[in-house]
Amino acid sequence: MALDPQLRDWMLATDPALRWQVERDLVGAPEEVWQASRSRIATEGVGADMLCHQDADGQWAGGAYFPAGFDFASTEPGQPWTATTWSLNSLRDWGLDAAALAGTVKKLEANSRWEYDDLPYWGGEVDACINGFTLANGAWLGADVSGLADWFVDHQMAEGGWNCEWVEGSTRSSFHSTLNSLKGILYYEIATGGNDRLRAARHAGEEYLLQRHLMRRLTTGEQVGDWVTSFGYPFRHVFGVLNASDYFRAATLHNGAEPDPRLREAVEAVRTARRPDGTWMQERRHAGAVWFEIDVPVGAPSPWLTFLSTRVLDWWDASATATGSPDATPT
Repeated sequence: MALDPQLRDWMLATDPALRWQVERDLVGAPEEVWQASRSRIATEGVGADMLCHQDADGQWAGGAYFPAGFDFASTEPGQPWTATTWSLNSLRDWGLDAAALAGTVKKLEANSRWEYDDLPYWGGEVDACINGFTLANGAWLGADVSGLADWFVDHQMAEGGWNCEWVEGSTRSSFHSTLNSLKGILYYEIATGGNDRLRAARHAGEEYLLQRHLMRRLTTGEQVGDWVTSFGYPFRHVFGVLNASDYFRAATLHNGAEPDPRLREAVEAVRTARRPDGTWMQERRHAGAVWFEIDVPVGAPSPWLTFLSTRVLDWWDASATATGSPDATPT
């Protein structure tokens, strides 16, 4: 769809972490323009702020997934989003040049251990979501995470997805765990080329979500929960139709293929959430301590959600798939 000039200018008048992506993906600016904006992430706005919080030992908040000294018996809602993995996730998602974190791979190798069993950082641990984040962050920064890539092949469920609770005996795939695993695998594959076994695992994981139209139970066709159509940025580890649709946009472009028709219902749920002024509203905030706020408060129009949603709809509407008839919901 044609981008409204007011919406375009509103999204461009933001942090470099968002501005460069708007220029590249929505405006179609020349590469030298969006690369110039991207180069400012390390010195301005949220990217610079996040870099300022890095500890001398390479970590953030003194911990791998949780801050040092975190009270695991706490009854406070949510979890802190300040430790190393979450900080790296943000910087990578924003498009920071890995060169700005030179030396971090070796520092984390020497100093950071997972809260689970004191395992070394770049080897990952037992949680599929954590390992998906680490696989992507390692590929981004140049760490050797090839063993972690193999972990996903070895721990894929029979249904095709993954579940962070496999270590507790679960044999059923999870929407959240599967999406976070897929995002890590895709990033690794794009960065390194991957391998045939990992690529097959990715396609099987995608099929698990596609069979469910990204939002429904395979057994009954019922929506898996209200959370699947709730919009909030940052996504953190939470599944939603926008988060998943944007993943499939990236995967489909990487594959050089047309979008799968089974994505239609999820994409239309994204479209339905658009407000009359063309924006998407921040509907939820994931509870927990942060270094600083990244996006707008709940109830305000979000430039991040508007960018991501517009990008998904532009990609979908430009495809031949978008002109077909909707598929039936899964049964």
